[in-house]
Amino acid sequence: MATGIRDKVAIIGMGCTRFGERWDVGAEELMVEAFSECMEDAGVGKDDIEAAWLGTCLEETNVGKSALPLSTTLRLPFIPVTRTENFCASGTEAFRGAVYAVASGAYDVALALGVEKLKDSGYGGLPNPGSNWGSLSWLWWPNVTAPGAFAQLASAYAAKYNIPDQDLKRAMAHVSSKSHANGLLNPKAHLRKEISDEQVMASPIIAHPLGLFDCCGVSDGSACAIVTTVEKALSMGKKDFITVKALQLALSSGEEMGYNQWDGDHFMTTDKCSTRAYEEAGIKNPREEISMMELHDCFSITELVTYEDLHISQRGEAVQDVMDGFYDREGGGVPCQVDGGLKCFGHPIGASGLRMLYEMYLQFHGRAGERQIEDPRFGLTHNLGGVPFMNVCSISIVGRYEN
Repeated sequence: MATGIRDKVAIIGMGCTRFGERWDVGAEELMVEAFSECMEDAGVGKDDIEAAWLGTCLEETNVGKSALPLSTTLRLPFIPVTRTENFCASGTEAFRGAVYAVASGAYDVALALGVEKLKDSGYGGLPNPGSNWGSLSWLWWPNVTAPGAFAQLASAYAAKYNIPDQDLKRAMAHVSSKSHANGLLNPKAHLRKEISDEQVMASPIIAHPLGLFDCCGVSDGSACAIVTTVEKALSMGKKDFITVKALQLALSSGEEMGYNQWDGDHFMTTDKCSTRAYEEAGIKNPREEISMMELHDCFSITELVTYEDLHISQRGEAVQDVMDGFYDREGGGVPCQVDGGLKCFGHPIGASGLRMLYEMYLQFHGRAGERQIEDPRFGLTHNLGGVPFMNVCSISIVGRYEN
């Protein structure tokens, strides 16, 4: 009988580059930067790594289709290396590969690294993925844009719960402004400038009701993790290490597009994925037990709706929770985007999932500086790749190892 991976795998080292417009380096230098910090943090040698996973999404503008760039750049000792790609969950997929490999007993120590070099593409957002990006073919969806699709989500959500336009826009504005306040405290964040709710609401409209400051940009960056078995971590003398409590993945089945039971106001994948993750982690009341979250805030409405899909806010009540400060870093019940989120830390696709885990890792080890949360218990990360009507969702839950 399957038992999940709760407390079977320990994270013993992590590293992360500064995210941003890194014109001075290529993807290879970014990989080395994250890997060097990770190795020093873990206290292991290169020869200790038995297998590795590389997460990257847009190979056409990045490192290519194979896993060789990771192996050759880091001079890994002829070990198995696998490239993973699953839209914006690519970095978490690399982590999942390494975690499952260790949990299975196949390896003692494994590496997961995510990287993306997007600013060189010349696009303000994501580059055109080509004539056919899986089921999201431009031949079938010629008028779909990311802001347009998520603006429709906002309109559907407001209609479902009868939320006045100004109330929704003000709540979305606070979602963004709190991330800016947190990003200001993060030396590795791409955008480090505090803005007010009023500035967000006054920003130019991109796709109503989403304004410029409701949208995240893209970045260059890399993040890295080294995982091992709990037994190995203990034998290495590691203390107060964190373990993986749950790792879940849910992909759209096509029901959202093809049938009428989905009314466009939420993400079916996140709803189902989070339920499985809580069960695997043994969490009964996420609103009370989750200490901090890093969510996929590609747009402010995405984060707001995800509060409900994660079963932390009740359906239709996320707007009120946001305005009550429930997700604020200071005084909030479940602080969200403590490192600035996609909105301000940045979004190099293949690195984002591991970057989220990096913040959890710092928080649990008391290394988050001015962003530090007092005595966290469980940390949750969430990736969402695609559009509301067809997407991939990944959720990780981590926490301190408990005997």
